[in-house]
Formats: sequence, C-alpha cells, structure tokens
Amino acid sequence: MEQVIECHPGKILEVLYEKEMWSIQKQWMATFAKNSQGANTKAYKWHTFSAGCYPSSEGEKARELYNNHSAHEYYIMANDDELVVLTDLKPETVDLLDYYIFPKNMAWCMAFTHEEGWLGPYFAKHPDYEKLNIDNQKQIEKEKQKAFAKSKGWT
Repeated sequence: MEQVIECHPGKILEVLYEKEMWSIQKQWMATFAKNSQGANTKAYKWHTFSAGCYPSSEGEKARELYNNHSAHEYYIMANDDELVVLTDLKPETVDLLDYYIFPKNMAWCMAFTHEEGWLGPYFAKHPDYEKLNIDNQKQIEKEKQKAFAKSKGWT
C-alpha cells in the first residue's frame, strides 16, 4: 500500500476513498460540529472547539487526556477533506498541519491545529463517551486475547 502520510508510531492499515471517507467525515461533523453555527468549520473543523460550540479540553490538558486514551485502531482525518486513513497505533506525530485522531467509534477526538500554542490542540468526548470508551477497552482486551491465542498456536 502506498504511504500517503507519515505517522509514528504504527502503520497505515487502510486509506479510505470517496464514499467511505465522506461517510467518516460526515459522521465526525454530526458528532462534534452539529452545533457549530458561525464557527467557520469549512475552513477548520477544529473551530467547533475553539469557538466553544462543543465542549473540549485545550493545550496540555488535551495532550494529557489524549495520552491516557486508547483504542484498537484509529482514524486520522485531514482537515482539508482529502484524506482519512486507518492506523494500528495511536499516532504521536503525523505529517499534516491540521488533523484529527479518533477511534473508529468516535468515543473521543484529538484535534491538532497549525495554531498550536495559541489555539489547540483540543480533546473532546463523544456525547456517549462512557459507553463507547468501555467498548474500546473491551476491544483492546479481545485483541490481546487473540494475540495470546495466536502466540500459543491456538486457533
């Protein structure tokens, strides 16, 4: 698979194109930006957070929350509506200016901005965060059990 962006650690599992990409972006907007009237999310989706249209944590608190969350796989969504990829590990660095990282079920989202230090980064939780985050933890445990079974040669 052609590497469309660099992200570390981890690797890109899938590049989403057209219909799938737009579906993820539409779902993200419906979750995190549905009440962002006047926040100019067409320019930058993270304006939903900087304008206070959706509750979020900012700066070092956002980074701390991001570092303390995990999932089985993660979407990386570019701000420019041109790219959504699925990666196996939570990225620490991505070679994009404005982007969003979130688990497949959108339990939470970390928004990285080109204005970092002045605006952002932002960490936000889905309205159903508690349930979705529990689902993420269950999936992580399930994947650990699968890996253990595979290491033992069990099928």
